[in-house]
Amino acid sequence: MKTRDFDYALPPELIATVPAPRRDASRLMLLGRRAGVPVHSTFREFATHLPPRAVIVLNDTRVMPARLYGKKPTGGGIEVLLLRRLAGAEEGAPSQLWEAIGRNLGRATPGTRLTFDENLLGELVSHEDGDLLRLRLWVAGERSSVREHIERLGELPLPPYIEAARRRDAEAAPEGDGGNGADLRALDRERYQTVYAREPGAVAAPTAGLHFTPELLETLGANGHTVARLTLHVGPGTFRPVKTDDAEDHPMDAEWYTIPADTAALVNEARAQGRAVLAVGTTVVRALEASARGDDEAPVAADVPRPVRAGAGSTRLFLRPGASFHVVTDLLTNFHLPRSTLLMLVSAFAGHQRVLDAYRAAVEARYRFYSYGDAMLIRGTP
Repeated sequence: MKTRDFDYALPPELIATVPAPRRDASRLMLLGRRAGVPVHSTFREFATHLPPRAVIVLNDTRVMPARLYGKKPTGGGIEVLLLRRLAGAEEGAPSQLWEAIGRNLGRATPGTRLTFDENLLGELVSHEDGDLLRLRLWVAGERSSVREHIERLGELPLPPYIEAARRRDAEAAPEGDGGNGADLRALDRERYQTVYAREPGAVAAPTAGLHFTPELLETLGANGHTVARLTLHVGPGTFRPVKTDDAEDHPMDAEWYTIPADTAALVNEARAQGRAVLAVGTTVVRALEASARGDDEAPVAADVPRPVRAGAGSTRLFLRPGASFHVVTDLLTNFHLPRSTLLMLVSAFAGHQRVLDAYRAAVEARYRFYSYGDAMLIRGTP
């Protein structure tokens, strides 16, 4: 399909740049996967809209404060976005090797020393095409770990449109008035994480999960549902726009996931019994479906049973209209950017025109869009 087929008109004021007052205060659109008109609800009522004894799969990745600011030996300022800690760099090691994206590095060559504060130091190991680099970090003069310094110095990497809105607000503030920038950064530290985030490694939040509260998770268990977890570390590719005319020509970035044995067993048992497997977010869909396929590129007939396999892996799986889904029956998701791979995945799951019609209905009903926005529950089971 053409990338332009995933466009829709969105008034700028419907883009949510701050979270709702409460996590579960967001609105919830209910959409049948194959039939029916959208129904409007609230997220507090989420548990009442589920099929019986559903397995609800969460992504427990945690967003790292991955944006670091430092200096080159010349004194020039740089910015580094840490993407993932590479194999062999143990959590407590005196130094760690990271894959990262660099800004303002200019002609810096391997061996260039970088300074992030008086104790956190770095060395450029390699500088590949574009801004991608490998960076060694270590701590000098203290017993604290590299991880502790990253947690203290780093900023949360927010979606580009939120960053742009924050910059506009700061520029519009009266001279000498910093506005509420510090308050918003503190709010983001809390609200741009799910309440069940555990495993550091993402540079973006699995935003469908931002609506859950501890109380709602307890309610799900009390109502007979089973909550399971996996980890998929969301990479920067989630924000990368599709620039090719044909959607299938878009290259997907790899993302790393881990599926625990108990989660795989719960999901496979539910599918064998005909019960719902509800993915909380597109990241859960990609992890489960990639695991069931085994090979992202292998064509798999829709009627061929494909169990989820426990373990770690990586995926470039690109689910777009025409794709088959072997594991997930129901999907909770936010409202995504036009022309994005996330919108294409949702369109593959519930039908291209059906999803675009639902988005138009959401615009008419003044839903809030994107990461801090409202949610949609696509129900595939009675």
